Amino acid sequence: MSGSKVKLATFLVLLLLGCRGAHAQFNDSTHYYVAVISTGTVNNTNTSSSYITYNTTKFSVKKKDISLNAVANWVYGIQQNNISNNDFNSSLDFNIYKTIPHLYYWGLGTYMASYSLKVNHQYQVGVGAAYNILDRATMHLNVSEGVLYERSDINLKDTVRNVYSTYRNSLRVQLRFKIIDLLSFSGAVYHQQSLRSGADYIVKSNMSLDFRVRKWLTLTTGFTYNRYNITNKENTLFTYGITMERYY
Repeated sequence: MSGSKVKLATFLVLLLLGCRGAHAQFNDSTHYYVAVISTGTVNNTNTSSSYITYNTTKFSVKKKDISLNAVANWVYGIQQNNISNNDFNSSLDFNIYKTIPHLYYWGLGTYMASYSLKVNHQYQVGVGAAYNILDRATMHLNVSEGVLYERSDINLKDTVRNVYSTYRNSLRVQLRFKIIDLLSFSGAVYHQQSLRSGADYIVKSNMSLDFRVRKWLTLTTGFTYNRYNITNKENTLFTYGITMERYY
């Protein structure tokens, strides 16, 4: 089975698991959330053509003292009959809220394969702590710090492949605010610095502006930026589309 088919199959399995879990039985203290985001652009002219699709599925389970979140997204793009993006990301994390107010602990596992960033495979696992500087219904500001273990298989050049392991310091700043439950903005910036090399760092940024049309339907615009300094590659993606979500 080809790599793109494996990524698509994994994406669909996570989606089905999320939908199945969202319909499971639960008590009053357990909340479920499932969302599907789909966007895409097709551009054809007499001299050029391009196509890109961006798909994300999210699933969360939350109780009073713990939460579990699963996310998978896949970006696939073609420009001038050449592949520009075939990027798959998935993550599973949990948060534990049992200590000081506004402080919680987290654990994380991720997998990524990115054609545009020259990353063949990357696995990360780690733990850390986060603190809610602001935690209101209309505004949320969070800072997180932790340590990740990473195993990577990357292409430094077209003919140079590097497989290595490293530990990273992971810093995240997250912001979210909402206006009258109709318009909301959310953003997160990550800086993951290798503890063995100053030149090996990863920068990720995700921002979205959402306008709620119905309780379950939202018009979404998003901006994503990624940079892998060790491969000297970066990508920028601007998307617009719809989000279908439901709380249980």
